[in-house]
Amino acid sequence: MKWLCTFLKGSKPGEPNRRRPQITAGEEEDTLWQPPVRPKNDPTRNDNEELDRAIAESLAEDVKPPKERNHKGDSNDEDLARAIQDSLNMNPYTPYNPYAPSQAQPRGHRVCGRCKHEIGHGHYLSCMGIYWHPQCFRCCSCGHPIRETEFTLLGTDPYHKLCYKELHHPKCDVCLQFIPTNRSGLIEYRAHPFWGQKYCPLHEQDRTPRCCSCEKMEPRNTKYMSLGDGRSLCMECLGSAVMDTGECQPLYHSIRDYYEGMNMKLDQQIPMLLVERQALNEAMEGESKGPHHMPETRGLCLSEEQTVSSIFRRPRIGGNRLLDMRTQPQKLTRRCEVTAILVLYGLPRLLTGSILAHELMHGWLRLKGYRNLNAEVEEGICQVMSYLWLESEILPASSRHAPSSSYASSSSSSYPPTSSKKGGISHTEKKLGEFFMHQIANDTSTAYGDGFRTAYAAVNKYGLRQTLNHIRLTGGFPV
Repeated sequence: MKWLCTFLKGSKPGEPNRRRPQITAGEEEDTLWQPPVRPKNDPTRNDNEELDRAIAESLAEDVKPPKERNHKGDSNDEDLARAIQDSLNMNPYTPYNPYAPSQAQPRGHRVCGRCKHEIGHGHYLSCMGIYWHPQCFRCCSCGHPIRETEFTLLGTDPYHKLCYKELHHPKCDVCLQFIPTNRSGLIEYRAHPFWGQKYCPLHEQDRTPRCCSCEKMEPRNTKYMSLGDGRSLCMECLGSAVMDTGECQPLYHSIRDYYEGMNMKLDQQIPMLLVERQALNEAMEGESKGPHHMPETRGLCLSEEQTVSSIFRRPRIGGNRLLDMRTQPQKLTRRCEVTAILVLYGLPRLLTGSILAHELMHGWLRLKGYRNLNAEVEEGICQVMSYLWLESEILPASSRHAPSSSYASSSSSSYPPTSSKKGGISHTEKKLGEFFMHQIANDTSTAYGDGFRTAYAAVNKYGLRQTLNHIRLTGGFPV
């Protein structure tokens, strides 16, 4: 699933603003720290003359009798105060700033956006209604003064443009570069819905390797393990990968024990083989009938007699490749409804186990006489068993759903083993298990996705035993 995330380039309410700073109280825009030199033909001379005349008239009023100046005193005092205030805030060299206040702010209303102290009548800078002392106008990232004519403002915090980009512009987790903008000026990238890995869209077409287990893309500073069949495995998944048939047997038997703990014991001894990708595809083609499969098949419940090449010795790791893969052909004879279970090699323990739990449920249904089920019902209930096994591995017993834990009503008080791995699992493996559960729950296909969600709702509502009995009688899920 592709996820598109965009950022609008430019400024909107609530976004960073890139503005030229407004320099106030006698400073020029291109020299932040030098006071201006007043030219000989001062454009404010007329204003100063008016101020002088107002002051003279006020002094003249003082020598008049009280009766003569009472009726003019109030208006002249207001004119004088207004003229003095205008002269203090006058700056003929300040360029027009559409974001500056339309009227001069009273002295007590100018507070520095950095030190939060009052700004007096000295020099200050302003932008978007925010004021700073010149010495306080510093980048909130590197702490150095901002002397450029353009900067980025995030709330009341100014940044150098490059510092802000380094902090907030998204970087690709694959090529480790800033994600470029598209033709519309938008920052466009893909993000994995579970891991949150962000990457440039072009990496989906440039053959960047993707882990066949966790789906993470290979970063440029890391090398994935090549399995030799077109698949790659990241180092985290490689740490618990199951590589040969013998290594997989303890896991297989623990899952059979899990079924027995659910009162769903499999009496027949069904062979289990770990195989290469090509052998699995050939075996799937040899099946005359059987359940529907996903585009990337990783497990198969065989019902026909076949000769299958299985991996009997763990390959050796050399650099970023697997070496000395040893296989042997094995003749599979049909003794019951299920001939064998095949699983793709090289997958992490929890993913291998979830595939085994799924395929064992196919075998259980055939051995118990469930016939002619449609794909959504059969794959849905098999996915439920896979999900429940993963849940038993990574969640404590108190967090699991009691109604779905038992096939027989008499066994509802006894849970299957908490974990098939001695000593528990690591944080990395637990996170992988959560991802595999997320994949099952959010599958978009009809058979596997919709089938699982319908089956899981029925199991949670009626229990596993009643749900399976209903499937046997009607071929569908109870509602």
